[in-house]
Amino acid sequence: MRTLICFVAALCLSPASSLAADLTALETRWVRGIWPVVAFARAASVPLDIVVQPQPTPGAAPLALGFVDGRCKMVLSMRGNDEAQATLDRIEPDLLDAALELMAAHELGHCRRYLDGTWMTSPARFNPDAPATRRGDLADAYRGMRAVRREEGYADLVGLAWTWQRHRSRYARLHAWLLAERGRDLIPGSHHDTLAWVRLAQNGGALSRASIFDAAAALWGDAIERSESDASAPEGGAGGTFR
Repeated sequence: MRTLICFVAALCLSPASSLAADLTALETRWVRGIWPVVAFARAASVPLDIVVQPQPTPGAAPLALGFVDGRCKMVLSMRGNDEAQATLDRIEPDLLDAALELMAAHELGHCRRYLDGTWMTSPARFNPDAPATRRGDLADAYRGMRAVRREEGYADLVGLAWTWQRHRSRYARLHAWLLAERGRDLIPGSHHDTLAWVRLAQNGGALSRASIFDAAAALWGDAIERSESDASAPEGGAGGTFR
């Protein structure tokens, strides 16, 4: 994948000085919106880079998380990608910055799991076996899909925990926005069907812990069994707008 790392040193710079001259207005808007989360990561010494893809990326998630050589890469895919603007258009103007922070905190949740060496693992009490009707490669793909789904559920809870801590007065509206995003073009049981986790956090008070990661983890396990039993779990498919 051809990428342009515009912010290799971003975590040592201020938002104003780190905005590269060749960024588009849309990219600049996203970076400014997610910056409070980037600053939080910097303060916590998280190894995080911001990557802006210079080539057209139609159909890609506008914001996603990668992990390379022990560093998290928050990847913006905006060029030639209508979803980057469409995502912003679906957010009420006075919620825009807070919603972008929620999305960035979601990606930071993925980062934390990579750094902790727990990516694609589940709580000890949960046994993610494939149903007996699935065999071989199909069973492996099914287990993989559920593992990704659990990671997305955890990350959504991190985003909501951030929102509860930083934007409590708007939590209910942002929670409703996330529910709408996750319900849009939903395939039940697929990779980004995180509704069981999001619904469990309707009352943000359930996320009242000092650490956004600890807050998410506390609810995450509680929703796993419910989410696995409630979903019809198809063979594939995905929804949502951020990864």
